[in-house]
Amino acid sequence: MKAALQLKFGQHLAMTPQLQQAIRLLQLSSFELQQEIQQALDSNPLLQVSEESTQSEEKTESPKESNQQESTEPSAQDSSELMASNSIGDELAVDTSWEDVYSSNSGNTGVALDDELPIYQGETQTSLFDHLLWQLELTPFSETDHAIAIAIIDAIDDQGFLTLSTADITASLSLPDVEEDETVAVLKRIQQFEPLGVGSRNLQECLLLQLYALPDETPRKQQACEILKNHIEHLANRDYKLIIKDTKLKESDLIAILQLIQQLDPRPGSQIGNSDIEYVVPDINVIKVNGKWTVFLNNTDMPKLEVNQQYATITGANSSDSQYIKDQLQEAKWLIKSLESRSDTLLKVARCIVETQQEFFEKGAEAMQPMILNDVAEAIDMHESTISRVTTQKYMHTPRGIFELKYFFSSHVSNNDGEDKSSTAIRALIKKLVAEENTAKPLSDNKITALLAEQEVKVARRTVAKYRESLGIAPSSQRKRLV
Repeated sequence: MKAALQLKFGQHLAMTPQLQQAIRLLQLSSFELQQEIQQALDSNPLLQVSEESTQSEEKTESPKESNQQESTEPSAQDSSELMASNSIGDELAVDTSWEDVYSSNSGNTGVALDDELPIYQGETQTSLFDHLLWQLELTPFSETDHAIAIAIIDAIDDQGFLTLSTADITASLSLPDVEEDETVAVLKRIQQFEPLGVGSRNLQECLLLQLYALPDETPRKQQACEILKNHIEHLANRDYKLIIKDTKLKESDLIAILQLIQQLDPRPGSQIGNSDIEYVVPDINVIKVNGKWTVFLNNTDMPKLEVNQQYATITGANSSDSQYIKDQLQEAKWLIKSLESRSDTLLKVARCIVETQQEFFEKGAEAMQPMILNDVAEAIDMHESTISRVTTQKYMHTPRGIFELKYFFSSHVSNNDGEDKSSTAIRALIKKLVAEENTAKPLSDNKITALLAEQEVKVARRTVAKYRESLGIAPSSQRKRLV
């Protein structure tokens, strides 16, 4: 086989380290970004938090000046442009320039920040497990019963229900001569702990425990116990006619009994702190200024970064020191430019969303306009993958609540006039119709479809069923109520 040389031409995108950093920062949440910045500050001596604060300047900025700033587009490259150019710059001047300083608190925010903006923070709550253990230590138990009680409490979920059978709990104990009857006896004592109903093995037992704890003179108590014991399935299916037939009760009496049962808590454990609660800090704030919806970044918790000029001007005694200073300076400038690009990209996307969804901010979810990622990508001349990254785990605080940016994107559904309707708006309409329905005669999926058609929203019954289920709304047979 004869050896030969061939010359080939081609184009490909090389993912340089600085480009990878820009893309990675773009998809980080606010909390993750703070951790990333802190890690960079700890590892890079040429990166520091600026001593100058721009908060006072932002607070004194007039609304007129803010609106003038808003009309000026940022000059920094966004992530999609960085991907296209495959470069962030080779110049590493020592003198401070606009790119040497990145401030999360400054920049083209649109309006001045003030002290009236909401602060989001979590609070420490006692778990159900700890709450039950605390009551256990205040209750006299023998050493054996105490060990059984701990095993029982450990098997109780966050809703307050026992997740293991008493037989399994007994078998899991490394105690000799412990019978299941003893485990059941300890369980009965734990079921008297607060909140009432905790440690129940099913919903029926949970509700009955709460009923038993009511005073004997409570009206309809005995009848409510009988219905829960003998007609729990009919009650769950809202088959009230069959209950009336079997119990010979009048409808007015059954209504009074149901009112008593509805006062009970089917999830007693939820009364105690839930460790699964998550708190978010919005990345974007949207408020109305002079009749116009205005967008600005919410970066009050982000530090202002700059290059440490004292270290940057140091000339090392040997080449390795000089190279180290140069490498760290380059990394600092890359990070500052990447953060600036991230903020500018986030601001562009948020502005496009707000401009498209004006009706949502004025009228609510029922007026949501159909919008997909590609719509924003074309409007601001970025790649769709960039829009996907910047809308993930990013939140917008509005007068109507806090929403993830992805909430504003929904599929298109055509109405009778051939116009597109947002699936989010259709879900909101379904939710409104169900909220206003007669609970004694709830709307079926066919009826909801007909009512939507009257509002010029053409949608199939199976689509209504799918949207209803996604909203967590039960079928009409399970929504029927007497009270």
